[in-house]
Amino acid sequence: MSSKPPVTSSREGSLEAPTRHPVEWKSPEFYNEGSLLKEMERVFDICHGCRRCFSLCNSFPTLFDAVDASSTGEVDAVDKKVYWDVVDHCYLCDMCYRAKCPYVPPHPWNVDFPHLMLRAKAVKFEKGEIKTRDKILSATDTVGRIAGIPVVAELVNAVNKTAVGRKVLDSVLGVHPKAPVPEYHSTSYRSRHAKHRASALTAHATPETKGKVALFVTCYGNRNEPGLGEDLTTIFEHNGIEVSLAQLERCCGMPKLELGDLKAVEELKNTNIPALVAMIDKGYDIVSPIPSCTLMFKQELPLMFADDPLVQKVKRAMFDPFEYLWLRHKAGQLKTEFKNKIGKVSYHVPCHLRVQNIGLKTRDVLKLVPETEVQTIERCSGHNGTYGVKTEYRDISMKIGRPVIAKVEESNADYYSSDCPMAGHQIEAGLSKPVDPTHPLKLLRMAYGL
Repeated sequence: MSSKPPVTSSREGSLEAPTRHPVEWKSPEFYNEGSLLKEMERVFDICHGCRRCFSLCNSFPTLFDAVDASSTGEVDAVDKKVYWDVVDHCYLCDMCYRAKCPYVPPHPWNVDFPHLMLRAKAVKFEKGEIKTRDKILSATDTVGRIAGIPVVAELVNAVNKTAVGRKVLDSVLGVHPKAPVPEYHSTSYRSRHAKHRASALTAHATPETKGKVALFVTCYGNRNEPGLGEDLTTIFEHNGIEVSLAQLERCCGMPKLELGDLKAVEELKNTNIPALVAMIDKGYDIVSPIPSCTLMFKQELPLMFADDPLVQKVKRAMFDPFEYLWLRHKAGQLKTEFKNKIGKVSYHVPCHLRVQNIGLKTRDVLKLVPETEVQTIERCSGHNGTYGVKTEYRDISMKIGRPVIAKVEESNADYYSSDCPMAGHQIEAGLSKPVDPTHPLKLLRMAYGL
């Protein structure tokens, strides 16, 4: 019988802050299934003895239920098939590592559950055990280009709004009929920005910001909600901050990371990083409006390519929009003359924003607007990349998001909002009386009267 570790909130042997080891994904040992399963058993046994993360996602209940139902009540009696079920339920939100686990490095037990799951996903991908559906859903660049073709976009959007079309989508791709699917725009944000002419801007650099940014638009911001980029650009230019685009841009790689396709992540990195470095060398900071994309450049790519100085250079220059605006405010460089009040906002903080460890900067900026109350909800919405749209996980995703949806309904707020537009639509899908979410950038633009 395996011994359980004591449950403790301290990090034995170290008072240092949690750290992260590089992902050695190019090592042959990384793909050794035998050693992977051995490490999974070790970590799962620690998780079984702790159980702090039981409420985060379905990976942990899946594991704990299997342990409790086993012949010994221990991990060593759990069928290895369950291990892969645990992997499939992990969507790399990183909350267990950042918010719950007392055994992360530098603790000698060295538990990094999300990156262990990433390794397992990579092994599964290399073995060819990935559904065609998952490959398609993770190809956001390709899908966006095809679905964004004029006429095609209108057709796709129309079909996706019909019951018949959703049944076809379910039967062909396994996308749940009630899951929110994004609309596609034939006029992308990048094409709109190319026609945009900014007025003369006079922003000053501060110790932490240069006062002009290159916007990493993201696949979603480019084809699905181009208004995100327009709102951001309008707000930043109102504050004298120039907004430009890198010459080239592809998917950040997060969907491929969640799939375990790490070679595809590298290919995307090889396009994006040089283009962003070129902007940095011209004196620009980098801003991304989608938390998952921001996190990809701040954390995942730097850990996958720890020895690449260009990746590290982009990491240092990457900002969340409201993080950037708050830094400008601290330096006295943000306009706070607002024409409109916002009122009461029920604000959901996405997991991939919470784990960036920058604090609640969206809340802080919105609270600069007079007569504005911001109620924060720091729980998972259940959308989680493509997890929440897949037929087999839809009900689970809604169960995960139910507390968030309940808080939004109980708030009686004037607006509900999330930095992640996909999380916003997940909440919308669960409301008893569906109302569109209003992105924080839109709220701030409204307050400025722009």
